[in-house]
Amino acid sequence: MQLVNHRFTLASRPVGMPKRTDWAYEEEAVRELHEGELLIRVLFISLDPAMRGWMKQNRSYVPPVAIGEVMRALGLGQVVASKNPNFAVGKHVSGTFGVQEYFISEGNGLIEIDPRVASLPTFLNVLGMTGMTAYFGLLETGQPQLGDTAVVSAAAGAVGAVVGQIAKIKGCRAVGIAGGASKCRYLITDLGFDAAIDYKSEDVTEALRKTCPQGINIYFDNVGGDILEAALANLARGARIVICGAISQYNNTGPVQGPSNYLSLLVHRATMKGMLVFDYADRYAQAAQEMAGWMAAGKLKSREDIVEGLETFPDTFLKLFKGENLGKLILKVVAD
Repeated sequence: MQLVNHRFTLASRPVGMPKRTDWAYEEEAVRELHEGELLIRVLFISLDPAMRGWMKQNRSYVPPVAIGEVMRALGLGQVVASKNPNFAVGKHVSGTFGVQEYFISEGNGLIEIDPRVASLPTFLNVLGMTGMTAYFGLLETGQPQLGDTAVVSAAAGAVGAVVGQIAKIKGCRAVGIAGGASKCRYLITDLGFDAAIDYKSEDVTEALRKTCPQGINIYFDNVGGDILEAALANLARGARIVICGAISQYNNTGPVQGPSNYLSLLVHRATMKGMLVFDYADRYAQAAQEMAGWMAAGKLKSREDIVEGLETFPDTFLKLFKGENLGKLILKVVAD
């Protein structure tokens, strides 16, 4: 029987918040495999703020998604047919599969997944790029020291939640900034953060001053904008700022809002450095092994917010920018 692939392609470059008409929902017949290829049935798709940047024409660390091209996304799936001796039918793999049901690969860039280690969605969260971003961003760029105060924005989101937990593992005091009382309770009660600041109901600059009386040693930024400004106003001497993302700016129709008080870096002899997880690709296995050990010991939790149905993609993706997800947002391709 001929397989049919359903997919979302980029129809237009969004202005402001993306809308459903910025993508086209299409179907196509799955072609026969050539020698060396394998067919992957996509099971789960990772939804990440970075995808919004990939939709822009701007120069970035990867080429933009072209108009008419399948929307780029990381995913996890199972090999259902193979003419590649390195990947047997039945194996689970992760890679950049796009927002679609099937993906044909030559095997390049695929990572084989062992579902006996953890549930499959975990490999798109703590044991996937999300976890790698948190691990290397905090440990390599943030350089945590015992007793440091580490503050992370979007702390109830995918990367932020892992950053705070690793900070605790490394003997730091973890402070999370999140939107809403329920998310703040989650950070403290479920994840073990020492304190949480609700940016929706508190003055973040003043709250950081009270919560971090000795200043911020590490600030892990996922938000940018006003939250970054507030962190810069509360630095400790020698602070390290990790620039991971700026979700507050991704849907701007005007220029990106940058910090006006950057001279705080000078006053406090602080550093601000961007990080990209792809720079550490040769060390992913090492990081995954260590984080799996932390999970087995009960020191690190992985929480996924899973929405079912490929056809829900446009609306589900927007949950990231509305602050509606708790933990890692994942699309389950086929609803139960």
